[in-house]
Amino acid sequence: MLDKILFFTYSEHGDEFMNDFTRGMKRGIPVAIGYFPVAFSFGVLCINAGLPVGMATMISLTNLTSSGQFAGVSLIEASATYFEISLTLLMINARYFLMSLSLSQKIDQKMSILKRLLISMGITDEIFALASLEEGTLSFPFMCGLIFLPYLGWGLGTLAGELIMGLLPVALQGAMGIALYAMFLALIIPASKKSKQVAIVVILSVFLHCLLNVQIFSFISTGAKLIIAIIFGSMIGAYLFPVKEDLE
Repeated sequence: MLDKILFFTYSEHGDEFMNDFTRGMKRGIPVAIGYFPVAFSFGVLCINAGLPVGMATMISLTNLTSSGQFAGVSLIEASATYFEISLTLLMINARYFLMSLSLSQKIDQKMSILKRLLISMGITDEIFALASLEEGTLSFPFMCGLIFLPYLGWGLGTLAGELIMGLLPVALQGAMGIALYAMFLALIIPASKKSKQVAIVVILSVFLHCLLNVQIFSFISTGAKLIIAIIFGSMIGAYLFPVKEDLE
């Protein structure tokens, strides 16, 4: 369906469309390669959580948000309510609002609402970074090409994780589950090393979440504990490290 829309939209300028699309695909190759192992881990997580085979791939193809997906499945496994899951994912993914607003200043202003909606689905941290570094106006075919391979890599990586996990022995499945914690540390530690402020906020959030897991807070659900830790950790970080705006 999407390829038909793209073809008929640019039938009069097929060469221009393919040139921009191909250029975008080349830019997205490193992201696609990086997404595959992370998506593989997500497929493993879903199988460990008891989700049926195919569910993880469907989640990846309809969401495309790594941290949000991992948090969502963890909350599902902890029997969190729909409200807790929705609120947590809204906070985790709120950064995409700002990314989309920023890119709206660089995309072709003649781009229709339908096309904007199509490419907004594929805006991730890495794709936003690559698109922001591009000089000039971002065309619709370029953005489609930029998103295509990372989207494919994320979906195929998830599917591979699901299928391979189902074939592994139980003992090895448990080992793969433990490996996920190493992946989370690999995401957090580099950012914490580069910024003392980030490190402090991470430590505060972890401390608050651990504090909420003591017996006296047993009446609070798992999802609510995560939400509280995120909100208060962010508030303390904003208070301790305010961003000074340049008014000149």
